[in-house]
Amino acid sequence: MLNITKLVVHCSDTPNDRDVTAAEIHQWHIQRKWAGIGYHKTIRRNGVIEQGRPDYWQGAHVKGYNSTSLGVCLIGRDQFTDAQMQSLERVIQEWKAKYPNAEVCGHCDLDTHKTCPNFNVKSWWSVVADISQFNRTNQL
Repeated sequence: MLNITKLVVHCSDTPNDRDVTAAEIHQWHIQRKWAGIGYHKTIRRNGVIEQGRPDYWQGAHVKGYNSTSLGVCLIGRDQFTDAQMQSLERVIQEWKAKYPNAEVCGHCDLDTHKTCPNFNVKSWWSVVADISQFNRTNQL
């Protein structure tokens, strides 16, 4: 997985008040006759980051881009917790450190038939990256 060009944010499309684990998603995907969880990471409602597929394994989360992307799934549909968003920032920052030229995007940016993750990831990341850059530049 050396040619990562996309860091893709997803949502589980489960009720916002229902916490789901990576293990549960793995079982759902097995039941669909897939090879297990398609995401590399999941972020639970309390912000806990759980490992899905190892980052070095090709994902199964966005048709046509799996061989050049990593996928992270926020648990919920369209109302994510502050803890989840903080963890998402941490995941993306770690991946960007390894793959600095990779584009941060939502599933819907790569498949117009999807609304997942139900917020504008590119705008969110633009703000987060600007704040991070500002903080690094202005450290004492």
